[in-house]
Amino acid sequence: MQPSHLAGVINLDHPGHYIHFHWLLISYGNAIVIGLMVATFVAVLFLPFPGSRLKDSHE
Repeated sequence: MQPSHLAGVINLDHPGHYIHFHWLLISYGNAIVIGLMVATFVAVLFLPFPGSRLKDSHE
């Protein structure tokens, strides 16, 4: 597919959408990315490490 065909798929010619909370001003896209990064970090903290059950059962 030609790049010129993909250019018309998403219209970027409009003002951005922002979350405004007191002193915080962040776009929705950035908020989604930050939320996914935080969720991944929390999941890594609480999910068991792969193979940890096998090592614990032999000891």
